[in-house]
Amino acid sequence: MQQYLRIKSEHPDVLLFYRMGDFYELFFDDARKASELLDITLTSRGQSAGLPIAMAGIPYHAAEGYIARLLRLGESVAICEQIGDPQASKGPVERKVVRIMTPGTVTDEALLEDRKDNLLVSAGRIDHLYGIASLDITSGRFVLQQVESEDRLVSEISRLNPAELLFSESWELPAALKQRSGLCRRPPWHFEPESARLAVLKQFNSHDLKGYGCDDLPAAIAAAGALLQYVRDTQLHVLPHIQGIRTESSDDTILLDASSRRNLELDTHPSGQMKFTLFGVLDRTATAMGSRCLRRWINRPLRDQTVLNRRYSCIEALLENRLYQDLHEHLRKVGDVERISTRIALKSARPRDLVVLRDTLAALPELQSLLAASENLQLAELSRNIGEHPEVLHLLQTAVVDNPPVLIRDGGVIAPGYHPELDELRNLSQNADQFLLDLENRERSATGIGNLKVNYNRVHGYYIEISHSHAEKVPAHYLRKQTLKGAERYITPELKAFEDKVLSAREKSLAFEKALYDELLGLIGQSLAILQQCAGALAELDVLVNFAERSDTLNLSKPVLSASPGLTIEGGRHPVVEQVSDIPFVANDLSLSSRRRMLVITGPNMGGKSTFMRQNALIVLIAHIGCYVPAQSAVIGPIDKIFTRIGASDDLASGRSTFMVEMSETANILHNATSQSLILMDEIGRGTSTFDGLSLAWACADHLAKVTKAFTLFATHYFELTTLADEQKTIHNVHLDAMEHGDKIIFLHAVKDGPANQSYGLQVASLAGVPRSVIEKAKAKLQSLETKAYIEQQAESGANQLDLFSFNEPHPAVRLLEDVRPDELSPRDALELLYRMKELM
Repeated sequence: MQQYLRIKSEHPDVLLFYRMGDFYELFFDDARKASELLDITLTSRGQSAGLPIAMAGIPYHAAEGYIARLLRLGESVAICEQIGDPQASKGPVERKVVRIMTPGTVTDEALLEDRKDNLLVSAGRIDHLYGIASLDITSGRFVLQQVESEDRLVSEISRLNPAELLFSESWELPAALKQRSGLCRRPPWHFEPESARLAVLKQFNSHDLKGYGCDDLPAAIAAAGALLQYVRDTQLHVLPHIQGIRTESSDDTILLDASSRRNLELDTHPSGQMKFTLFGVLDRTATAMGSRCLRRWINRPLRDQTVLNRRYSCIEALLENRLYQDLHEHLRKVGDVERISTRIALKSARPRDLVVLRDTLAALPELQSLLAASENLQLAELSRNIGEHPEVLHLLQTAVVDNPPVLIRDGGVIAPGYHPELDELRNLSQNADQFLLDLENRERSATGIGNLKVNYNRVHGYYIEISHSHAEKVPAHYLRKQTLKGAERYITPELKAFEDKVLSAREKSLAFEKALYDELLGLIGQSLAILQQCAGALAELDVLVNFAERSDTLNLSKPVLSASPGLTIEGGRHPVVEQVSDIPFVANDLSLSSRRRMLVITGPNMGGKSTFMRQNALIVLIAHIGCYVPAQSAVIGPIDKIFTRIGASDDLASGRSTFMVEMSETANILHNATSQSLILMDEIGRGTSTFDGLSLAWACADHLAKVTKAFTLFATHYFELTTLADEQKTIHNVHLDAMEHGDKIIFLHAVKDGPANQSYGLQVASLAGVPRSVIEKAKAKLQSLETKAYIEQQAESGANQLDLFSFNEPHPAVRLLEDVRPDELSPRDALELLYRMKELM
């Protein structure tokens, strides 16, 4: 316990896995916490201050699964191994923490999700500036960013979605981040600007940071220095695979805040099912690297039209002669070079990693021949970055057997012929069987004992076994080794010498093979930079091939990026709804320009207002990741931000009601949107009283149209807002069409000009299964309220329906009938006219 407590005091904030024989044991509070999180038995051993010491343990050979569960829950684990010799130790065997595994620094294949980045993020603050440093330790991708507001900080961390977030103990974390798992407080001096700068310079062995484009980003450098210090503290070794640093700017991307990402369901869905997300529909990549790259592109849509047009041209080239099909098949032979390269650099790669790398490099020449068939310049550049690397391939083919064991400690990984000394040691141990056979025959002839046997077991080593019936024939130089029930076992000086030689050869063989394996990792590690470049190019190629396949399969069209403001989309479709729906999707057009900046969208619940709004935001986003879009055509002007205010939810953990959440998101939009932003506003003001809600919705729409002048889709059930189109020329009314059939409602999902004439709320309630009696009562109440409202309106206007001299406006149904020419109506037109009149009544 003294030894345990001493080691635990050095790692107070992590769970200490303390090796005892075949188990990792946890004690005191660690045991109680692990028992609860892992659902393992809590026992006790010994006492401390008169109380039993809580203890929980797991078998060491099953530790990976338990550790993976803890890491997913945001916990960190220190692995404490026995490093002393139990036979030579007096008292407790010497133990030492050999590794600290945290959610953001784990590199083991079994503990990671293949198709998702595992990011460690550090956030720091200097005055009004916020710095963000993110590291994917499994690939060495190190990125810095500096923002000027807390809202932008929260938005970026939401985009990165780190497994672990580092921040200073002296800094009060924003409320929106306090609920995240994997939070880790660090000493304030780790974020000190000058020491952080020195840490970054030391990592890259550089005199200044100008070449990395971050020399004038003090908050970002502070975050980067703290992150590097944390990685060194936990990994306990150098990080050779972190060879560069990249700076990102918010000016390069279309910005989405946390709620917009959530509302658009980019790569997460409340149900947990990936098929209901944009990522789930678009991801048919062949490799895990490509899938992770696609996820990064979706979460960081670009504004650089040059880059995007290059991607479109790649898709065009890949669709030609269906080149993407052959490339996709060959990419399926490619392994996760990105993560394997990192494990090689960290000397933690397993033999099977080397086999995957060897098979990947062997597949590159054929991949290159396919790329050579295209004349596209971007594909040619990717081809150059991928390369072929024959030297590394030859080394792996020479050094590693075809089907090695899982672990190097089992031996048999290095191929015969790679090193003569290893072959000699192996031959000595592997030829033991022939020596024993020859010895057995010789001894039988010399002693005359026909059933004499020469054998070996792991406990007693080599021995000669003779049954008791031949005891009188045993030679004098035989030394008794073990007595059995029916036989005696002996050893001779010759056999003893052979035993020492063979067992020594086996030990030497395993130790020498381990040394050769480490040397092999070092030799491959010399090519780390080109392997990382190859991995990055393979991932990008995989995404572009995937885009071509999706464009062909999902009937996507090439968008046009324009310098003129506005959005013109013909036949737009929601990519996710279209795929998961059992009925044909109704495509709709959208037209926004400098003269048509806001659409007030009315129509029934379930009519498709939210789908229409989201599909247009997704079309814009898909175009800005460089992919074709789900529309017949799309012309997209400059867009800097996408905001959404959709759905109703509360945030009870932070003490915010549904209406408070709604207003907070609305405030964020009104403060940060610009004339180049795309805004989706759905049902503003519904969380409060009718007049309050209507007033807020009207004021928000008026502000967005007059002051912000953003491109806005404003869905509402307040029909009063449709009058805004009469007041401002840039506002137009559209509605989602529906029609009644008896007591039922039929949703047409078609967007048409003009406001809706009713909301169909009672019909939708009936569809939802509200009892018939309740619906009838609601109808009666609705009629009463409408009659009352009409009487009050007449009273306010001073009109009297019995006044023969007052002007009586004809009923809309009458006006409709005045324009009808019965002889020109088809039966279908007559039926539709009847439905229309019914609506107007």
